[in-house]
Amino acid sequence: MRKTQAKKLPLSPDAKYNDTQVTRFVNNIMWQGKKNTAYVIFYDAIDKVSKQTNEDGYEVWKRALNNVTPGVEVRSRRIGGATFQIPAEVRADRKISLSMKWLIRYSRERNGRNMAEKLANEIVAASKGEGGAFKKKEDTHRMAEANKAFAHFRI
Repeated sequence: MRKTQAKKLPLSPDAKYNDTQVTRFVNNIMWQGKKNTAYVIFYDAIDKVSKQTNEDGYEVWKRALNNVTPGVEVRSRRIGGATFQIPAEVRADRKISLSMKWLIRYSRERNGRNMAEKLANEIVAASKGEGGAFKKKEDTHRMAEANKAFAHFRI
């Protein structure tokens, strides 16, 4: 039997925007425990976004996260020797997690001088409905749509 699930520790909101989601995003950017560097990258990226779009960078970031958030995904399930891709609704917590990870992953793969510039470009692209992270969401939804016939195997 499985043990009890670990309790989620509450995140402290960041200093500038007083938002726990920013802290969560920065925690995903962070490498080797360098949280201060991650904060510098994030705040620089938000400043660059506001210069590029002439809008509030924080609002553009929130819009980008919203555009990249998936609604459905496919989960593999073995049934009678065959593996089926079964479309399933994404949990609320996982939605946020996936969108943040995709945004960061595809910004890392971009061309640019530094991570702040790459992240800023990916945020702007995602807010317009373009870029790698948005394409990943579209592909995930397309895959779920294609496997809709196996939805009755869902648990």
